Amino acid sequence: RAELEKRREEKFDVIVGDLADPMEGGPCYQLYTRSFYEQVLKPRLHDGGIFVTQAGPAGVLTHKEVFSSIYNTLRHVFKHVKAYTAHVPSFADTWGWVMASDHPFTLTAQQINERITDRIDGELSYLDGETLISSTTLNKTVFHSLLNETHVYAEDDARFVHGHGTGRAGHA
Repeated sequence: RAELEKRREEKFDVIVGDLADPMEGGPCYQLYTRSFYEQVLKPRLHDGGIFVTQAGPAGVLTHKEVFSSIYNTLRHVFKHVKAYTAHVPSFADTWGWVMASDHPFTLTAQQINERITDRIDGELSYLDGETLISSTTLNKTVFHSLLNETHVYAEDDARFVHGHGTGRAGHA
């Protein structure tokens, strides 16, 4: 937040929110709020700019913790919002990300592959256009939850990742 506020005159094509999970008592949950997106982040994007953020667990049993709410909050700020997921073995769950812009996401898999070829030296191990496009296909349960989510993140009305947060000394 401080970095974006300090750069009030700068505009960016892409802003990546590689943030810690929103945890009660944690340092980052305010960076998932509607007011942050509207007042701090969105004004720093160029016309056609894209914001992408990690959005927490997105599995069948975990997506309602924060993923659906982050997605819905961004839907209230940007005209075009796209959720995507991938299994992250070290997290032992499917993880979610959300991409948002005021311009539609129109690149085809072939166009993404061409941009990767033009901009990346060497071969990517995981990502190609087809993989990125397919990661936006969500299972039925998660898809319907995103469509029906009503919660919007606010400083006084946040959701948190369960089982995480501040610990107390002497307690296991």
